[in-house]
Amino acid sequence: MMPIIGNLSDVYGRKALLTVPVTLSIIPPVILAYRRTKKFYYVYCVLRTLTGMICDGGIQCVALAYVADHMSQAKRASAIGILAGVGSAAFVCGTLADHFLSTSQIFLVATIASTIAAVYMQIFLEDTTRIKEYSIEEQPILRNNEMENTELDCETTKNIKVFKKVPSLKDIICFLRKSPTFSLAASVAFLNSLAEGGEQAPFQYFLKARFHFKKDNFADVMLIANICPATSQLLLMPILAPLIGEEVLLCLGLIAGFTNLLIDSVARKIWIPYTAALLPIFTSLVKPSIQSIVSRQIGPSEQGIAQGCISSISSIANILSPSIYSPLTALFLSEKPPFRYPGFSILCIGLAWLIAVIPSAMIKVIPLISRQ
Repeated sequence: MMPIIGNLSDVYGRKALLTVPVTLSIIPPVILAYRRTKKFYYVYCVLRTLTGMICDGGIQCVALAYVADHMSQAKRASAIGILAGVGSAAFVCGTLADHFLSTSQIFLVATIASTIAAVYMQIFLEDTTRIKEYSIEEQPILRNNEMENTELDCETTKNIKVFKKVPSLKDIICFLRKSPTFSLAASVAFLNSLAEGGEQAPFQYFLKARFHFKKDNFADVMLIANICPATSQLLLMPILAPLIGEEVLLCLGLIAGFTNLLIDSVARKIWIPYTAALLPIFTSLVKPSIQSIVSRQIGPSEQGIAQGCISSISSIANILSPSIYSPLTALFLSEKPPFRYPGFSILCIGLAWLIAVIPSAMIKVIPLISRQ
């Protein structure tokens, strides 16, 4: 869904396509704000699943494309970092609200916040006007023209490629192969999301079984783990990205993620996970660094589909991650593990970040302007 939404935003404008997921996100919390019976909960789950297919990644990829439309390449990394930081700060506010509000109030506040976002966007957000004339290097892969009866040549990047408004799988694969840097960034995004997915349910299961974590413990760790990203994305990335580059930040973040889970995998005291939760101050720079690298490799008419492809790859990894790591975690926490290392599955989650260092070290960012 994300490449389709991103490509449509390239064709019809960012504001029009951003309106769809922002408006749909209002519906699920309204249901539980109204009533929280069993039937309403099932309706909520169904609608949350359906709207999540559009909203969860759609808002992010179109917002990133909108930022790319308004920021120069020199300032884009800082802007993307600030955008990610605002999202992390919002998550922190939501976690804090959960501590002080009742269940009914939580969904009411969520409904009001979503509605305010939709109204604010319609009133204050200016739509972007896409550039109609492109240089040869900036010719879009997906354009609002009729399909030509010619075969697709993925290896010739200087040819004008004309596709449908709704891209096929073949179109998306060709798009991923357009730039070696883009392909490397996509592989890093997959491995990063594979590790992030393992940090959720499998890691929480490990903490509960190993250290007898309860709801309050999880909330404290989540709060620490999200305050650090909000701080680093809002403050560190705008400062460091222009100085050392997104490629260096990407490698540092991946190494920090592996170090975090390596420490957790051998932890024997309950305070160690709390301390290790401070390392996301660097790990949180991975995703905005990838998004910035991708943005700088793509022309102005392809920002939406590019971010949509990265978002889709990340979503696939998040789906696969629990099916890989949850059984492994259960196996090594059982009474008869293959060998005695309860945190082995957590180490394996961290290895995804360590492996991602290899393609990230091969990334050489060549801005689009310098290639023209």
